[in-house]
Amino acid sequence: MSPVLPRFVRNFYRREPISSFIMTLGAADAVIGGVGERWSLCSLGVVLVLLALGIRWWQGQSATKKLPPPAPRRYLPPSSSPAPLPLLTQERRRR
Repeated sequence: MSPVLPRFVRNFYRREPISSFIMTLGAADAVIGGVGERWSLCSLGVVLVLLALGIRWWQGQSATKKLPPPAPRRYLPPSSSPAPLPLLTQERRRR
């Protein structure tokens, strides 16, 4: 197995975990149904793969509509004094 394939699968699952899981489940069903000549299982697998592709496309379309976050309007002013702030300590001690 080439080292590119596991990296591709890992990235695929990290980006869209729900649609990736549905696609994997559908592909497994399609293969099992095709090899075992269970055409209802094979067609269910193909439908699940198409559903996962549709979900992935729909999520990709909604991601393009989002606007980038606005830049902050205010920034903190630069420090006016070069000396650091004094330490907070208790002045009087109880006996």
